Amino acid sequence: MILIKSRDELVRMRDAGRIVAEIHALLQDKIAPGVTTLELDRIAERECRKRGAKPAFKGYGGFPFSICASPEDRVVHGFPSDRPLTEGEILSIDFGVVLNGFYGDSAVTLPVGIISAEKQRLLDVARRSLELGIEQAQVNNRLFDISYAIQNHVEKCGFSIVKEFVGHGIGRGLHEDPQVPNFGPPGQGPILRSGMVLAIEPMINAGKAAVKVLDDGWTAVTLDGKPSAHFEHTVAITDEGPRILTAI
Repeated sequence: MILIKSRDELVRMRDAGRIVAEIHALLQDKIAPGVTTLELDRIAERECRKRGAKPAFKGYGGFPFSICASPEDRVVHGFPSDRPLTEGEILSIDFGVVLNGFYGDSAVTLPVGIISAEKQRLLDVARRSLELGIEQAQVNNRLFDISYAIQNHVEKCGFSIVKEFVGHGIGRGLHEDPQVPNFGPPGQGPILRSGMVLAIEPMINAGKAAVKVLDDGWTAVTLDGKPSAHFEHTVAITDEGPRILTAI
């Protein structure tokens, strides 16, 4: 069942989303060669709790960290580690909070120092695909209008869509109905209504779409070892158009 949020609930979700955005900005400033993702994880948890929120992911389904840290060929759900980041890598960070009973969830992929033109293009295309998906989050559109906008842009640019992982509804639960695929035909799926809130999150690969999950049971990596990028926002569908709740 797809839940419709009231105006008051959207305000509370915006409060959670703003914290997510603030902490993403802090982490972005810390990313540099030599920094470890365990350090970033500690910063995220500390700053989250300072703001009166809780990390959404820590303990969720047994996940042991506050952030998902996925460098290079890690697609999603990577474990933070004590390995120093190196110049030229890219790093995806997925982070969420729960505040006063409501969730916010967002992801971004960032360069570590100076990256290659090929990796920068991957990031640019992934970010733009999210923007195009959000543009379709309009009242009376269909859910797969979002999916198609993402897929069309990504594949037109020569990259591939990860199909094993999708976006989702969000609210009092971190994962609610509906699932939000990053692929599919336009004009299909549920009609979008004011008050729906979706976590829209394209994951795209520089190489082929195939992925596998490592022995830790969480970390997904590209099968061909090529880089992957992940961008996500929590978005409310309103009569005035899509509203990004996880923005500063």
